Amino acid sequence: MLGRVRRWFFTIVIIGTTSVAAFADDWGMGASNAKIPPSSVFQAVSTPAQQINTVAFFVLSITAVIFLIVAGLLTYSIVRFRARSGDDGREPPQVYGSNPIEFAWTTVPVLIVFVLFLTTARVIYVVQARAQPPGALSVRVIGHQWWWEFRYPVLGIATANELHVPVSDLATPAPTFLDLESADVAHSFWVPRLAGKTDVIPNKKNTMWIDPHVPGTYLGQCAEFCGTEHAMMLLRVVVESRTDFDKWVATQKQPPKVDPTVARGRQVFESTACVNCHTVQGTGADGRFGPDLTHLMARETIGSGVAMNTRDHLRIWVANPSVMKPGALMPAMGLDNQDLDALIDYLVTLR
Repeated sequence: MLGRVRRWFFTIVIIGTTSVAAFADDWGMGASNAKIPPSSVFQAVSTPAQQINTVAFFVLSITAVIFLIVAGLLTYSIVRFRARSGDDGREPPQVYGSNPIEFAWTTVPVLIVFVLFLTTARVIYVVQARAQPPGALSVRVIGHQWWWEFRYPVLGIATANELHVPVSDLATPAPTFLDLESADVAHSFWVPRLAGKTDVIPNKKNTMWIDPHVPGTYLGQCAEFCGTEHAMMLLRVVVESRTDFDKWVATQKQPPKVDPTVARGRQVFESTACVNCHTVQGTGADGRFGPDLTHLMARETIGSGVAMNTRDHLRIWVANPSVMKPGALMPAMGLDNQDLDALIDYLVTLR
């Protein structure tokens, strides 16, 4: 018995120590995320999220009124009909079969449920049944363990973990429609300020849309447990003006500039297993298992939001991703320091 207790104790200590070590350094994410407004469902900036907020507050208002009425009647009954010192102990008169009371507590709940049903059905229709208008931005979202892939079929570009969309307003409405699918297990796409959760399921395509009205960066994450690093499957939605969005698209369409000073690093990249998983335009790398690295340094984060995208963090990530993200499916490359530095010199030119 004592031996079993010891084994359990050491198992808990090892697991706890590993977790603490993994997150002892937040790799700059704390300071970065602190500059972004919290992902509060109560601060909606997109029509789907606003519709969900409306029906949620309506339901809460009705249930709050019901609670106050029931609690008030219960309190009144406790005070009005409490036992007193002069009572003779007999049971009070009992009333059975009151038709008005039976009618009231049957009809009123049915009416409340009917109203809630109609309100909810209307919101579901507004959020789910909207047809994609001509000219709307279409994005294919693919969930992986544990990162997000974003492909813009019409624009011919791809990126990872940071979704860029144009701002939508009354003058220039610009909804974005997302086709969501999974490459492995069940995930869930959720950006609280933009829309509700949408399941990302293998062998099935789900669709959702957003039309953010306020420029800015919005935090989201996978909302369905999908494995070891579910909690670190994060994403950012960058909402920008149409002009800035068009500039971003133009940049993404261009291949990275060829820098002859990092030829050694490019050679290391093209001669290792990197090319089997990643894509870089203008090279032989055409992998599909990992993120497209063509414009790697244009992204603010790496590892699906686990670290700020700096040279030092990138070096740690390439050397051994499990240092930052235990359980990450990307293998450690096992490069010596000279090849690793050359590779990082090359990767930081991918803008």
